[in-house]
Amino acid sequence: MTGKELRHRLIGLSWLPSHGRDLLLRAWDSYSQSEFAQLYRTVRPYTMCGDARLRGLYRAIRHVVAHDVPGDIVECGAARGGSAALMGLALKAAGSGRPLWVLDTFEGMPPPTSDDPDWKIASLYTGKVRGDLREVQALFQRLGIADRCKLVKGLFAETLSKCDAESIAVLHLDCDWYESVKVCIDHLYDRVSRGGIIQIDDYGHWQGARKAVDEFLRRRSINVGLQRLDYTGRQLIKP
Repeated sequence: MTGKELRHRLIGLSWLPSHGRDLLLRAWDSYSQSEFAQLYRTVRPYTMCGDARLRGLYRAIRHVVAHDVPGDIVECGAARGGSAALMGLALKAAGSGRPLWVLDTFEGMPPPTSDDPDWKIASLYTGKVRGDLREVQALFQRLGIADRCKLVKGLFAETLSKCDAESIAVLHLDCDWYESVKVCIDHLYDRVSRGGIIQIDDYGHWQGARKAVDEFLRRRSINVGLQRLDYTGRQLIKP
């Protein structure tokens, strides 16, 4: 995180206590022998997601498996593959053979647009947070989940049509910018099964992500509360 962004985030009062809570969770999961903690330690070097958001994804996987919510698992925005790996490992531990779709440019973050209210700070991240496709493939291979993973490389606007999951049980949107979140939620929401879970990584961190989600929910008259995971992560269960 750059100095400019840190100052920007500290203006909001929710970031600091959320970060402190995440540090406590991280310390606990560094020693706990729970299933989540063991998976967390495995993927931690490969993700920027905080403990609370990874825990949210783990619980989402456990929920849809336990309640037999139909559909594949889809992640839009993978970076180095850590959060996708957590979901793949959680599926494996639960004995589920569901496919895991992983969509990313694998060339770093694309530039934001004028639709992102915090464009000046967001633009500093163009090309950053890069996960190389071969490195992500190698990670999945080492963890024994490569056979279930379908990696799709490119901009979402050009590659979402290649994701032919007929239904989706868990949709993880880690897309950062307005246009990226908008195209993903517009294209994929209707495929999410009733009772499926959508997790939005950047709702509280980037204003463009929040704007895209809020506009979509208003436009579709979806009156469902967003569950807060930490200062930025949100979840909703599709009604």
